[in-house]
Amino acid sequence: MQLTFKPYTLNLKHQFTLAQSSRSTTPVVLTKIEYENYVGYGEASMPPYLGESHETVIKFLSKVNLKQFKDPFQLSDILEYVDKIAPKNTAAKAAVDIALHDLLGKIMNKAWYQIWGFAREKAPLTTYTIGIDSEEVIRQKVKEAEPYKIIKVKLGRDNDKEIIKIIRSVTDKPIAVDVNQGWKDWQKALDMIYWLEEQNTLFVEQPMPKEMIDDMALLTDESPLPTFADEAVQGIDDVLKTRGVYSGINIKLMKCGGMRNAREMLSIARALNMQVMLGCMTETSCAVSAAAQLAPAVDFADLDGNLLITNDPFAGVQVINGKALALKQAGIGVELKDNEFWDGSNK
Repeated sequence: MQLTFKPYTLNLKHQFTLAQSSRSTTPVVLTKIEYENYVGYGEASMPPYLGESHETVIKFLSKVNLKQFKDPFQLSDILEYVDKIAPKNTAAKAAVDIALHDLLGKIMNKAWYQIWGFAREKAPLTTYTIGIDSEEVIRQKVKEAEPYKIIKVKLGRDNDKEIIKIIRSVTDKPIAVDVNQGWKDWQKALDMIYWLEEQNTLFVEQPMPKEMIDDMALLTDESPLPTFADEAVQGIDDVLKTRGVYSGINIKLMKCGGMRNAREMLSIARALNMQVMLGCMTETSCAVSAAAQLAPAVDFADLDGNLLITNDPFAGVQVINGKALALKQAGIGVELKDNEFWDGSNK
């Protein structure tokens, strides 16, 4: 097997503002694993809080030697080897994991949702994310979200109610909110959640800082809406820690290291009787299509990362009737739009 990789920069349609940061681009590294006549694609997306960059991912991937493995079906051995190269680096590891899964799916001529035994059509509705912005831009974003049946709203600053009122002046669609650890006061957070319930809100994601465990557990216990851990749950080892603190977890391939670990996190959460949300970073259709293979098994989906960019080099997952559905295609279901892309410039 031969691994190659390419740094790339995603351009966002709008400035993406959260409770504690703002950006207009996201660095990614795209990967390719070739074996005989098959090619698998993968991706590492690096939003700021993961602590990875083009430089760190390239450094990590440069150490990966897949030629030592004769059989790509040695999935556990290969990914265990990759994991031991260096700690953390979860996005870089996800880039190898996704490409390897894509490769194996193509060899088996099956999509991964089929291999895992999921019914594609059972995927939940996906949310479409609206970042913190001016009233004019928020209204524009709501209009752009017309094809989607649930809107996800970024909150966590001092104008949360104002943002919701702007959205409610345009649409009565159900909303989900993501606070990105922005609320620091337990009682104010609870009051806000009760108000949000009246605004047809489905759930609240990471309302308080991940370190405020006791306050967060109390908030979940009193909350009329489900609470989901995002920053508080990264990988497999974190799932058990969230029991009794949150109603559910948000699984993202870039946080946990790829498809195999995401599948295991799903199983653990279900064993703990917790709800599961499937999310993404700002990503191309490659990583979002990989995540979509798990969508039929979760309660909520937030698979819109590829919809927020202007320069997606892949064609893959499609939103049909509000659901982000994996293609009925082998592997993770993606193709390059331009076969010359891999040898072209980073544009």
